[in-house]
Amino acid sequence: QQQHLLTLFPLIILCVNFFESNYFFAAGMTVKFVTNKMCPYAQKAWIALEASGCTYDLQEISLYGANGKPSWFLKLNPAGTVPVITHKDDVVPDSELILDYIANGNVEGGTVQLENGAESMKWRNVIKQQLAPIGKRAVLAGEQAKLMKLLQEMDADVQGPYLCGENVSTADCAAFPFLWRVNTEFGLPQECENLSAWLKHCSANSAFQKTVQRNWWWWW
Repeated sequence: QQQHLLTLFPLIILCVNFFESNYFFAAGMTVKFVTNKMCPYAQKAWIALEASGCTYDLQEISLYGANGKPSWFLKLNPAGTVPVITHKDDVVPDSELILDYIANGNVEGGTVQLENGAESMKWRNVIKQQLAPIGKRAVLAGEQAKLMKLLQEMDADVQGPYLCGENVSTADCAAFPFLWRVNTEFGLPQECENLSAWLKHCSANSAFQKTVQRNWWWWW
């Protein structure tokens, strides 16, 4: 009997994966969000979904090990990266594209329109092109001086209470996972009063608060 069960086990797993993926991506459902909660790139898309107020179904997948990246997910996004959202016939497999997709009003049911103007794009570019590589070197190579200098430069551009003013923007969604990690690891420079106030303000907002995890990854 034990041998018989061992023979059937792969078939059982296949059936579970089939029904799981087909249920999750069934037509007529709301936005589907495939993620791993420890990933900062996935976190910024998660914040945008929460901040917009739209309804969505979240499915977390493992990315590594024996249970990582199920076959249905690799069919959805052959690159194997999270996050991915699906909505109607659209598959959006990149966190930056997801921010634009949500901010542009492509997702029904949202109660808040995220700001996504030129100032937001400026912040997003700083996060992607400067903070991400400089932060990585600070952690892996101990080059903290460059990171602290960059943070002080960023601090001067904070409009308050959010990065671009009174309302949540895609800039806040993009910046929070990275600056939260930097603050957790190193703390912000004492001079960065604006960034510190911004981080505190975001942390009190349930859309951001919900996405903070006890265990988390860096962005490499």
